[in-house]
Amino acid sequence: MIRVIVFLIIVGALALGVAWLADRPGDVVITWQGLRIETSLMVLGAALLAAVVALLIVFSLVRAIVRSPFALSRMLRRRRGVHAYQAISNGLIAVGAGDIAAANRFAARVNRIAPGEPLALLLRAQAAQLSGDREAAERVFRDMASREDTKALGLHGLFIEARRRDDAASARALAEEAARTAPSLGWANRAVLEFRCAAGDWGGALALLDGSRNTLDRASFRRQRAVLLTAQALALENTDRDSAKDLALEAQKLAPTLVPAAVLAARLLAESGSPRQASRIIDRAWRANPHPELAQAYAELRYGDAARDRLRRIESLAKQAPGNIEGALAVARAAIDAQEFGKARAALAPYLEAPTKRVCLLTARLERAERNDEGRAREWTARAVNAAPDPAWTADGYVSDHWLPVSPVTGRIDAFEWRVPLSGVLTAPVIEPELDAGGTMVAAPQPQPETAAPAGAANAAVAPAPAVPPQAQAETESEPLPETKVESKPDIDPEPIIPLVHAPDDPGPDGVDDSEPAPAASDHGWRKIFG
Repeated sequence: MIRVIVFLIIVGALALGVAWLADRPGDVVITWQGLRIETSLMVLGAALLAAVVALLIVFSLVRAIVRSPFALSRMLRRRRGVHAYQAISNGLIAVGAGDIAAANRFAARVNRIAPGEPLALLLRAQAAQLSGDREAAERVFRDMASREDTKALGLHGLFIEARRRDDAASARALAEEAARTAPSLGWANRAVLEFRCAAGDWGGALALLDGSRNTLDRASFRRQRAVLLTAQALALENTDRDSAKDLALEAQKLAPTLVPAAVLAARLLAESGSPRQASRIIDRAWRANPHPELAQAYAELRYGDAARDRLRRIESLAKQAPGNIEGALAVARAAIDAQEFGKARAALAPYLEAPTKRVCLLTARLERAERNDEGRAREWTARAVNAAPDPAWTADGYVSDHWLPVSPVTGRIDAFEWRVPLSGVLTAPVIEPELDAGGTMVAAPQPQPETAAPAGAANAAVAPAPAVPPQAQAETESEPLPETKVESKPDIDPEPIIPLVHAPDDPGPDGVDDSEPAPAASDHGWRKIFG
């Protein structure tokens, strides 16, 4: 709308000017070198306007002729750029789709049209990687790393190739160079941090983490710093306990729920004569994450205390997380040490229907301590073989008996979690064998050649046998063991990743009849096998 108004104003001004000149006619006389020209003002104005237009036309023609080579070159470059863009787009799509032939074809075309373009280099490198030509990919990445505009991308590609060929030294050098070149590169900072942690350079890892704190959110930065401080404190625990205590306290302030930091800080505080502060640290960590290491550290806060005093402390700790199995196990362990067997049984009672390994072993210990009943203790120990597993420090499928700051598999920081190993990993259905009325596995319809194996050895390898009276045991040992025919079932495809052997169901302490001898070996071999 504004443009229309401006246009109308200009047209009106021109019309007023022409009308003003028409109302005031006049003559113009030009005398130059004996030539006399007489004309009116309007004619002179029209002649001047025509002359200007003619000059503009001539100037445009001359300018176009002079600039025609440059225009032609620009047109050809633009056309070549369009073709290169199309070839790069199609090549990257082919790489993503896994079409090796098309990726190589488009990469060759781009290399012919625009060999020095960054995207052309990227397409060549990815096409070489897709084809499995690692040497060609590394050559392209080196060319990219030698240029300022593609140096970060080239270093990343060289780093990936070094990791693929398990060259840790080259990978670390490339990551260090990338981190120096561009401190904002997240992959470089993470890689350097992992390498320094793997080498035990906790000071260097902390310095790098502090330098890249702007690339992390506040919660992640505090957690990772707490993990590194805890690792450094553990490394200094045997040489400089004061520094280790300061580092552990700082880590505990950054991440109060980090169990290793709380345990280490509480232990060092207790040694330095500050049990109250240590108990507050454990209380806070326990409410967020009940853990057996916290319970053990809480029980050992005051050295030289009687077993009943430790039991009272553990009971007060367990009340802060009611219904948690870790509190019940800690109470049961402390009660057995204090010879409060009734409290131990009451703590273990809710978990006896589906016991874990630790519950079974604690119950066996209770049977020995209270009743000196070795038979029932062995029964509970046997149940521990087939009981549900307990949580453990696990990271990337690796199970450790103690906490580690980084995963030994992938190098990730703070990868270890307190959970049941392999929980949620094995999702394939379990194949149960077909059993007869006696609980013995039914033989396969197409048996393979028979293999002789001692039945007693097979049963002992799977699970301990129930208790046997001495007379029956003597009779069993005096007679030769019959051979068992083991018939293998047809191969099941696909083969399981982790072959498992399922032991026969143990009836437990309530289902064992001590008056009967051990059952004779079955003619069908092992009772139950996971395929």
